[in-house]
Amino acid sequence: MSDKYLAGMQCITKCDNTKPKPRELGFLKGDVVTIINKCQDRGFYRAYHHASGLEGLISASAVRERPPIKVDQRHSLMPWFHGPISGEQAVQQLHSKEEGLFLIRESGRHPGDYVLCVCHNGKVIHYRIFYQDGQLSIDLKQNFSNLIDMIEYYTVTQGVLATKLMKPKPKQGTKSAEEELAKAGWLLNVQLLTFGEKIGEGEFGDVLKGSYMGQPVAIKNIKCDVTAKNFLAETTTMTQLKHKNLVNLLGVVLNNGLYLVMELMSKGNLVNYLRSRGRSSVLPWQLLQFSLNIAQGMEYLEEKRLVHRDLAARNILVSENDEAKISDFGLSKSKLLPEDVTKLPIKWTAPEALQHNKFSSRSDVWSFGILLWEIFSYGRTPYPKMSVRDVAEKVQNGYRMDAPENCQPVLYTLMKSCWEDDPGKRPSFKKLREKLEKIKTA
Repeated sequence: MSDKYLAGMQCITKCDNTKPKPRELGFLKGDVVTIINKCQDRGFYRAYHHASGLEGLISASAVRERPPIKVDQRHSLMPWFHGPISGEQAVQQLHSKEEGLFLIRESGRHPGDYVLCVCHNGKVIHYRIFYQDGQLSIDLKQNFSNLIDMIEYYTVTQGVLATKLMKPKPKQGTKSAEEELAKAGWLLNVQLLTFGEKIGEGEFGDVLKGSYMGQPVAIKNIKCDVTAKNFLAETTTMTQLKHKNLVNLLGVVLNNGLYLVMELMSKGNLVNYLRSRGRSSVLPWQLLQFSLNIAQGMEYLEEKRLVHRDLAARNILVSENDEAKISDFGLSKSKLLPEDVTKLPIKWTAPEALQHNKFSSRSDVWSFGILLWEIFSYGRTPYPKMSVRDVAEKVQNGYRMDAPENCQPVLYTLMKSCWEDDPGKRPSFKKLREKLEKIKTA
């Protein structure tokens, strides 16, 4: 039996099993199950059945991989958010006056604030939501980091409201992203997720260590409502990709915001790995293997016509068995907006991307050359002792970094080929992977 499905991975059942044998799971076609582990019984997994909450055996032939999620502009994490409508329009939307029916709108009187509109005793009550110092509050006592968090709280707890929030009033034309995630098997059960210590901090939220059904995982918390929506759209891309050198997405949790549950890469990012160990612990052949791992992952993205946009050693993670994997490959598009050039990682970004916002696989190749320089310098920051402004100006005028100390000439030649001014003259990731394999063999 092959290890096709990993521990912690969710699958979809392909048929009915309404008369399970002892120790087996009962299920219907289309149910979601999570693989716990493979069994000694050949051809079976031990699995958790989400609908019943039971554990048992399931035949490997009875399950299939989850399909990619299909989330578009119509899908929303916040179907109850109606945007800039007036109070009168909100009342019209809530015309049924059903107890606990609610929506949220932008405040017209107080720009930047919101209004929660909820039905109680046949009337619509409007609660102003204050936005101060990055926090949201109705009573200025109970604070929330986002609207999703607030709605979930008042669904369970009445608090200062006249009634609990019972039922959202969706904005016309929107669909629930949560329902789509659940149907495709990508929505994880938060009750099976254990949150642990903080292991990182990114631009959009914290990264926590945790476990899902006993499997170690990394949990990325996306705090901001707008960012969560963008990240959800990019998660669609992540569910379509599967490669040994890409960090694996296990699923999504919607609970007090959006959480992305990823495989845990226990040895952290490649920059810290190299800097903390140094030349005495990490041998040249290991540096070459890291480079090859990354080239293989990027070749796969290149074949899929996907552009990373932020390829750097900080976005390469190292597994327990010292294998390098690319992270944030599905999220980079939402991180790098053309109108906000200040967020671009200038020391890693190709000239045509900096000057004309032209991102492509060949701009990723330029970044790969910088990444190779990072690897073979054991984690040094590129363009040492140069300011970001100087780098942008001098690179445009033809400047290129010298080879890292003790770097083989053949590897430095490879780096320089990635830094050709003309993107068309740079090698593809397939060519880079082939050359690295030849260097490794030699």
